[in-house]
Amino acid sequence: MNLPLLLARRYLVKQNGTFSSFIIKLAIVATALSVAVMILSVCVIGGFKSVIREKIFSFWGHVLVVPFNDNPSSIISSKPIEYNDSVMNLIRQDPQVASVSRFVVRPAIVQSNGQMEGLRLKGIAPDYRFPSSLQLRGGAIRFTDSNYAQQVILSRTTANKLSLNIGDDVLFYFLESGSTSPRIRKLKVIGLYHTGMEDVDQYLAICDIRLLQHINNWTAQEINGYQVEAKNEAFTMAIADSVFNHTDLTAQTIEDSFPAIVDWLNVQNLSVSILLIIMGIVATISMGAALLILIVERASITGLLKALGLNNGDTQKIFLYIALLTGLLGVLLGNIMAIGICLAQQKFGFLQMNEATYFMNKVPMQLNLWYVLLIDVATIVITVLCMWLPTIYVRKIQPAKVLQFK
Repeated sequence: MNLPLLLARRYLVKQNGTFSSFIIKLAIVATALSVAVMILSVCVIGGFKSVIREKIFSFWGHVLVVPFNDNPSSIISSKPIEYNDSVMNLIRQDPQVASVSRFVVRPAIVQSNGQMEGLRLKGIAPDYRFPSSLQLRGGAIRFTDSNYAQQVILSRTTANKLSLNIGDDVLFYFLESGSTSPRIRKLKVIGLYHTGMEDVDQYLAICDIRLLQHINNWTAQEINGYQVEAKNEAFTMAIADSVFNHTDLTAQTIEDSFPAIVDWLNVQNLSVSILLIIMGIVATISMGAALLILIVERASITGLLKALGLNNGDTQKIFLYIALLTGLLGVLLGNIMAIGICLAQQKFGFLQMNEATYFMNKVPMQLNLWYVLLIDVATIVITVLCMWLPTIYVRKIQPAKVLQFK
C-alpha cells in the first residue's frame, strides 16, 4: 500500500470549508487557466497558419516550376519556357503530387465605370483545378476548342471598386514595350472569388491561358511555368528538390514566392513560444505558492505524522502527491475549457476578427491532440519537479515544536 498517496487523497477529500480547501481550489483554477490559455494559443496559431497557407495555395499551389529568377518573389517573367510533356509527366509521376498545370502571368490595367485598377492576370489551362476552399461565386472559365475564352474571374474586392457584377463587360489594357498605344480586350466577368488576403484579392484575376499567349505573341507551347499542388504540405521540399534535380528549371516553394507572409507567420510562432513560457511560469509559481502555504498551514499535522514514525521522505511525498493530484485536476479542467471553446469556435465562429488586418473574418482554431498532450505532460512534469523545493521545508518541521501548541 502506498501510504503517502493514500494520505494525500484523504487530505484533499476532507478539506471542504477550510482555508486549505481555498488554497487548493485557487491552485487548481490557476493551473486550469494557464493550461487552457496555452492550448488555445497553440490552436489559434495552428489554425491561423493553416488558413493563411491554404489561401496562398488557392491560386499558386505548393511549388512553382519556373525558369531561374534572381527575385523568386516575382512570378511575372517576360521570357517564356517551352511546354514539355516529359517535364509534366515527371512531375505527375511523383506519388506526393496531387495535380500540376501550366500557367501564364501578365500585368494589365482593368477599366470600368470611369475607374482603373492595376492587376496581374493569371492565365490557366482547362486542367487547372480550383480548390474547394475558395469562395467562388458564379462560374469557372468556359474553355472552347476554337478560340480563347473572352471571360475573366475577378476578386470581389476589385469588382466592388469598379462597381462590377457577374455578367458585366470590362476592358483590359495591355501595355507593350516600345509602343505608345496599349492593346485592349473586352472580357465578361464570369465569376467572383474571395480569399480575404490583400496580396491576392487586390491584384489577381483569372483568365484563359490562350488569351495571354495571344497578347504576348507566344505560341500555344510557350508558358511561364508549372503550378504543382502537393497531397500534403510536408512533401513540398521533397517535390521541389526532385524537380530541380531532374530538370533545368527552378522549383520555388511558397516560402520563396511569399517570403514576407512566411516571416510574419514565423513571428506568430515566436509570440506563442513567449506566451507558453509565461503561462508555464505562472502555473508553476501559483502551484508552488499554494503548496508552501499548505505546508505551513498544516505544519501540526506534519509534525504529528513524524511523531508517529513517518520519515521525511514519505512526508515529502504526501505533499508531492497533493501537488500531482491538484495539477492533474487543473490540467483536466483546462483541457475541458480549451477543447470546448475550440470546438464551439469551429462550429459557430462566435469569435470575430478584422479581415482587413488578419485576412480572415473569424478566429481560426486547429485542434491538434498531440500538442494538447504535450502541453499536459509538460505542465504536470514541470509542476511536480518545481514542487520539490517547497517540500524541503517539511524536513525542517520538528514535532516537539509544532505539537506543543496543541
